[in-house]
Amino acid sequence: MEREKEIYRVTLVGSVGNILLLIFKFVAGFAANSSAMIADAVHSLSDFLTDIIVLVFVGISARPQDASHDYGHGKYETVATLFIGLALVAAAIGIIVSGALKFVAWLGGAQIEAPGMIALWAALISILVKEFLYRYTERKGRKLDSQAVIANAWHHRSDALSSVGALLGIGGAILLGNRWTVLDPLAAIVVGAMLVKVAVQILLPCMGELTDSSLPEATEKEIEDLILSFPDVTEPHNLRTRRIGKRIAVEVHVRMDGSLPLSTVHERADAIERRIRERFGADTLVTLHMEPVSGSCRARK
Repeated sequence: MEREKEIYRVTLVGSVGNILLLIFKFVAGFAANSSAMIADAVHSLSDFLTDIIVLVFVGISARPQDASHDYGHGKYETVATLFIGLALVAAAIGIIVSGALKFVAWLGGAQIEAPGMIALWAALISILVKEFLYRYTERKGRKLDSQAVIANAWHHRSDALSSVGALLGIGGAILLGNRWTVLDPLAAIVVGAMLVKVAVQILLPCMGELTDSSLPEATEKEIEDLILSFPDVTEPHNLRTRRIGKRIAVEVHVRMDGSLPLSTVHERADAIERRIRERFGADTLVTLHMEPVSGSCRARK
């Protein structure tokens, strides 16, 4: 439960920062008539909504296994990560469409009003606050081994990057004169494109976990080498791996001398399971199937 409390604490810190920023940026965006800043505020709103999603789903994922969930509820945290990625995609599309409509209107001869200085200050403050929240949340996410928290950290970083784009567009529109006020909606489009890239980086591993993709080949090789480090254990095969929230599951068949006592085989299986859990976490799910080595196999060896 300590892990879940820490996740709540980290997420609440981000939530407070997000809600203060989104209010400030919405006020600044409308007061300064800046589409880039309004788009940035929408992104902060999506950050706040995903904080709520993390708070709800991490609590669910911490529940132990029960009759309806033999492998626990870990994938609810992955579902939270999926929602974060989808929310980011939705925000990005909205930003791109809004900026593109203003750009098309400008091409048609419409005049875009230059944003006010308050929008520029809002962008600067947002960059500083969101970069701090990214570094803080990302560090905590890796320490807690929480993909949802790490995804939320990248949401903070993407908001900082969007504020950089907004800063450039707003600054250019203010400092370069009326001919360059189009930089404000163009900055909104660039911000949206950056958000799409970040969303894809979040969604791909998330979809892999939800579809039970195997762990990386290097990790599976490490598991096999760990098994082969035990005496009398040979031929690890039928290895199956997957991730369930913050933990992994390993299923593998191995061979031992069929003449060994059952108690010895059982002790060796327990030792292998302990070693795997020491390496990959105490809550790693390990299923070992022990098979006897046939006489012909022993003769060949």
